[in-house]
This record gives sequence, C-alpha cells and structure tokens, in this order.
Amino acid sequence: MNVLIYLIPVALFLGGIGLAAFLWSLKSGQYEDLDGAANRILIDEDDDEKIS
Repeated sequence: MNVLIYLIPVALFLGGIGLAAFLWSLKSGQYEDLDGAANRILIDEDDDEKIS
C-alpha cells in the first residue's frame, strides 16, 4: 500500500508530460495537413531523373 505514495505522483507526472507534448504538437501545427502525406504517396514525381 505504501507503493501507491510513489506511483500516483509518478503516474500524474508522466500523464502531464504526455498532455504537454500533445498540446505542443497541436500548437506547432502537426495535425493541420492530414491529407497531405496520403496524397504525396500517390503523386509520381520524376525528381530522380533530373538529378542524373
């Protein structure tokens, strides 16, 4: 039962870190272009031929 004295603050601290990371990712715009990466897979760009 004494271990709960240590585990509860550790769990709250880790949860706070996770929440802060999520809020930082929202603020920095990580979730604004959800379709961009999916569409970039389908676009065939011939950049490799221009390099050589």
